[in-house]
Amino acid sequence: MAQNGYFVGVDVGSASVRAGLYDTAGQRLAFATRPISQFRHGAEQVEQSSREIWQRICEVVNSVVQQADVDSSAIRSLGFDATCSLVAIDAQGQGVSVAEDGDADRDIIMWMDHRAAEETAAINATGDDALRFVGGEVSIEMELPKVLWLKRHFPERYQQTARFFDLADFLVWKATGNDVASLCTLTCKWNYLAHEQRFSASMLAAVDLADITDKIPARIIDVASPAGTLSPQAAQQLGLHQDVVVASGIIDAHAGGLALTGLSPEGQLAIISGTSNCHMLVNQQRIETPGVWGPYWSAMLPGWWLTEGGQSAAGALIDWTLQQQGESAGLKQKAEAENLHPVALVNRWVEELERREPFPTRQLHVLSDHHGNRSPRARPDARGSVTGLTLERGEPALARLYLATLQAIAYGTRHIIDAMEQSGHRITGIALCGGATHNPLWLREYADITGREIQLISEEDAVTLGAAICGAVACGAWPDIPAACRALVQTGEIIRPRAQTADFHQRKYQVYLALFDQQQQLNSLMSV
Repeated sequence: MAQNGYFVGVDVGSASVRAGLYDTAGQRLAFATRPISQFRHGAEQVEQSSREIWQRICEVVNSVVQQADVDSSAIRSLGFDATCSLVAIDAQGQGVSVAEDGDADRDIIMWMDHRAAEETAAINATGDDALRFVGGEVSIEMELPKVLWLKRHFPERYQQTARFFDLADFLVWKATGNDVASLCTLTCKWNYLAHEQRFSASMLAAVDLADITDKIPARIIDVASPAGTLSPQAAQQLGLHQDVVVASGIIDAHAGGLALTGLSPEGQLAIISGTSNCHMLVNQQRIETPGVWGPYWSAMLPGWWLTEGGQSAAGALIDWTLQQQGESAGLKQKAEAENLHPVALVNRWVEELERREPFPTRQLHVLSDHHGNRSPRARPDARGSVTGLTLERGEPALARLYLATLQAIAYGTRHIIDAMEQSGHRITGIALCGGATHNPLWLREYADITGREIQLISEEDAVTLGAAICGAVACGAWPDIPAACRALVQTGEIIRPRAQTADFHQRKYQVYLALFDQQQQLNSLMSV
């Protein structure tokens, strides 16, 4: 349908902002990225600045327009995706501090923030029927616990807040000035019952949040719907024209899932690999899976029920492992000396280790719950562990632990798949995007451990493409998401599981499951 024009997608991740500019064939003509800050207070509190994020967005959008050297008047739409972080804004449009010290610039509680443990427990203690649509329990990573924390700890700031936005909805508001929220964000992170078009009044009243609906936009729009056009101020800041159509906001993982499965959704599990992992699966029937978020109506693909699994630490756990253990092996210095990324170098060390030992992790096992277990156990208080350590040092020791950590994250994904299938889902294949696509060793382990083919797409930044797809549909370039995906998404490499590793991974997966039980026994011994 679309014969001309360009589409911009903006992705706000945990540590950076990215923008991509695409043509009507799905070719990415330009890409730009900028880092964004995280402000940490202890192990549990992580905040960001909406002012800084918007500034970086303006920089990357201006950059891609200049790089592509296209007429900005030909840009038809802008789509935003973002992490599911909470933004607090006052009646004058300024940020409200969510920081303990009152720093006005820190007006975002990040998704990974775990300060609201008591508030999470209070919401779950209601036993409200709405909890059936988040796997039985609200997560500490969702928005209502964070809002309740602010109300309990800083009631004056809560009252000062005129709007609580999911970050993607905040960006749409900054771009258009329109007071709208996305069905995606509210359903997946705010316990909005999209299939009934309501919040649970009983649950909100039970935890003293009955007034929260006054602080959320009243207008809720579908995925890939037009939220408006750019305001004069935003158009100037972004280097675009005022007729650019802005799509409804979407959560970053959901944008990636949309790009991966929008064309052929049946039985296809989308894994969005990043700081954390998200596992997106749509179904035409409503299927409830204990410990796994959803089912959410039309929250990613309109007309489909979405089930969402996840792992709270994936790429973050790999980074942590290499940073904590890499010093003794001199990883950083050796990688710089060879002009290699540290992961490329440690992958080579793994290859050398495997030439001597076919299965180097036979006696070394990792439980990857370092930042809790999002699903299927729904235990934010879970902890990671390593068993089978020796006095081995240097490159072999790091390579062995790194490989065991890659495998542990893949076993966590297999556990989520098993939970989904035990509830009645059918998963025939996996489509994957994000950080793991740049790591062939990790892709190999995902395929071997899940026993399923891994399908990649040719666009390496599927999340940004997903945001652009939302914009392309919102501006009318294509009538719906499947039609846009047919034009804009091109398939890529397929990674197939190796049959000769199946027995080893079946046994090691049983060890992975047993490690959690062992951890609980240890916790019980130490409980007072």
